[in-house]
Amino acid sequence: SSSLSKSINIFLGKVLVFPMEGSHWLNMEILIKALHAQGHSVTVVRANKSWYVKEESSHYRSITVNVTAGVDEQAAKIILQRLINAERGQSSVLNFLRLQMETFSMNTEVPKILVELATNMIQNQVLINTLKDSQYDLVLTDPCWGTGVLMAHYLQLPLVFNVRGVNGRDGHQSIAPSPTSYIPVTGSGFTDKMTYTDRVKNMLIHFFAQVHYNFFVRPIYQALCEKYFQTGVDFDELIQGADLWLMRVDFVFEFPRPTMPNVIYVGGFHCKPAKPLPQDLEDFIQSSGVHGVIIMSLGTLIKELPSEITAEIASAFAQMPQKVIWRHIGDRPVTLSNNTLLIDWMPQNDLLGHPKTRLFVSHGGTNGLQEAIYHGVPVVGLPVFFDQYDNLLRLQVRGGAKIVTLAKVDKDNNFLMALKEVLNEPHHKENMQKLSKLHRDQPMNTLDLATFWIEFVMRHKGAAHLRTESYRMPWYSYHSLDVMALLLAVVLLILFMTVALIRCLCFKMFFRQKFKHE
Repeated sequence: SSSLSKSINIFLGKVLVFPMEGSHWLNMEILIKALHAQGHSVTVVRANKSWYVKEESSHYRSITVNVTAGVDEQAAKIILQRLINAERGQSSVLNFLRLQMETFSMNTEVPKILVELATNMIQNQVLINTLKDSQYDLVLTDPCWGTGVLMAHYLQLPLVFNVRGVNGRDGHQSIAPSPTSYIPVTGSGFTDKMTYTDRVKNMLIHFFAQVHYNFFVRPIYQALCEKYFQTGVDFDELIQGADLWLMRVDFVFEFPRPTMPNVIYVGGFHCKPAKPLPQDLEDFIQSSGVHGVIIMSLGTLIKELPSEITAEIASAFAQMPQKVIWRHIGDRPVTLSNNTLLIDWMPQNDLLGHPKTRLFVSHGGTNGLQEAIYHGVPVVGLPVFFDQYDNLLRLQVRGGAKIVTLAKVDKDNNFLMALKEVLNEPHHKENMQKLSKLHRDQPMNTLDLATFWIEFVMRHKGAAHLRTESYRMPWYSYHSLDVMALLLAVVLLILFMTVALIRCLCFKMFFRQKFKHE
């Protein structure tokens, strides 16, 4: 066993990374640093219009590919404003439809950008030759964006996902059985306990999401497959054929559901014990006395909210006995009180781990909620888009969070009442501390687990023994419709022959009796 351990430790590989922007990059960067610390060589492919992924780093070398359009900060602001406007519509039905249309529109625009990135790489023969000569051991990518999936196939490299969602769907839906009877579709706002009406709605949302994907998103990626890959390559099969899925959730957070052997749950691998805070923040927190502090952050994409919403939030904070640390970029709210400190960046994990932190106001991003679970801090959620409402709902049904939608945050003191409820009713904190104990009670650190499995794929040149072959089956074979059709045909044939035989016997008996009578 010691010799095996040594052989595992001395294997040094080369990893080619295709990341996503925003908070997904922050998550991927942690994996990159862990791989670099183990001695592996990491190369990150980025677009020249990349927003978060820097060209220079001490943890990786980068390859920059020129594109005409990208998901940069300005594009993100436009998308965010459109989604906020849709979210705050007057009619709940029209609001839902507008929000879905805006999300669908964005999910159609982004793949075009990503296919351009892959196309420019494939057409650059010098770059392709360099990549092939480098002899990478695997591709690590976030399959929410499809560039890494395409390039892994083109370069014929093992494929590992750092995944939560794939093309607007929860990652499980792409690889594991996902019955809509008890598995809520992303964006549905349902739990795993659905009424009959909920199940009808869940099925309809799933149907329309499938229609949108198959007619508006998949064809964009499939067109590249048909142009540059051998005949018969299907983009969905490339996704389902990934060697390993490092899933950024666990079943403390996620509802129980079917899974697959090559899905490894590494939820919260970015979480860690809190470090000492900068002195100015520590002094501000200590000035809160026995009441403690509330911290608020809406993630990497949401820099600012409409002024009427920020004014309502600031007004609610002014009525609380706690001190407040608020990551806010934009105009200073007119109702801001001296108990609230505005900062443009915060050490979120370290603040959540501070003993005086009483509450976390969050947009519902996976990273932030995992940190809240890790440190046992209750949450008031202000979801904006994507899976944020669904994420917060998972905590709310477990008694650790309270959701206030943007449509209601500045009406009837909803935000203020949510703050008071979560702070004053002790079960919210107790429930989050129970979740924290469950999350931490594991045989090994989840970052070490993720690193181990990436190295496992490098050592063994893939993980085909963990991968089901169901993705190679046509849909009618997967659902055994061809088998059922055959069995039904056999049953019908037997029934037909039985009826024919009975009629024949009856016919003979009739004529025999008639002959005797005559």
